[in-house]
Amino acid sequence: MDKFQAFGKNLSASFTPFAARTQQYVKEQLGQAEDKTQLPPDYTELEKRVDALRQVHQKLLQVTSQYSNEAYDYPPNLRESFNDLGRTISEKVHLLSSATSPAEAQAAFTAPPSAKPQPKTFNHAIARASLAGSQLLHQSDSSGTDDPLATALEKYAIAEEKVGEARLAQDHQIQTRFLAGWSTTLNTNLMFAQRARKGVENARLSLDATKAKAKHGSGFSLPGQKGHHVKTDDELSEEERVHIEQAEDEFVGQTEEAVGVMKNVLDTPEPLRNLADLIAAQLEFHKKAYEILSELAPVVDGLQVEQEVGRHESYAA
Repeated sequence: MDKFQAFGKNLSASFTPFAARTQQYVKEQLGQAEDKTQLPPDYTELEKRVDALRQVHQKLLQVTSQYSNEAYDYPPNLRESFNDLGRTISEKVHLLSSATSPAEAQAAFTAPPSAKPQPKTFNHAIARASLAGSQLLHQSDSSGTDDPLATALEKYAIAEEKVGEARLAQDHQIQTRFLAGWSTTLNTNLMFAQRARKGVENARLSLDATKAKAKHGSGFSLPGQKGHHVKTDDELSEEERVHIEQAEDEFVGQTEEAVGVMKNVLDTPEPLRNLADLIAAQLEFHKKAYEILSELAPVVDGLQVEQEVGRHESYAA
């Protein structure tokens, strides 16, 4: 028991501000702190709002960070060869158009890569599959006539590649104008607020530790220890009062600083501006996709009508 009492006395000696704060924190956790300075209601309300803002940033960034991953919509079970990814659809169509025989067409389709591998997006994958399908139909038809489905698939491939490029442009805009901004708010502005709040907590612990030392002397009452005389405010020495006042001033100063930092974080228009940029990038992508497919749709409809007409005419004959 003597060892435990000695431990309590040694721990209660405040050699440094950190030791005093740590001692006060442990006392509060053990339920031995009688008086705990309460933070102003306005301050705690700001803390709640800042915590909510941080959670909003974390949750949305957790999802939208996928815009940094080019293949976020690429089919996971799809296996494309090196040649599949070697050239753009436009390049392949150009090479195929200049082919004069099936052998040349096959050589053009499997031509070696001209640059870096093509993007792995869902739209690019659809484009490559469509062009490959178009080529298969052309190769299987020895009549020399144009297959409507093959023609439609080739046009669809070109359109889907354009949609894929628009998606990549959208992703770049979102990365630079939304993800970067929200990451800065989370990792810088909200971090400053968290640091300021930590300063308030340290100042509060120091204040309460100073009060406890002045009124109680030894800080801990371990099992078996006798209680200590608790001084009233009138019994405090001038030096003890000065120390308490200094700690109170520090607490008030840290609190005011943290209030300013948190208000600045909450009032900044950047998150909303960044969100507007995210929506604008998505809108631009969907607008371009709509324009591309709107231009393609009547062409494919026309091919379908021509095929139906030809089919009826052949039956009539």
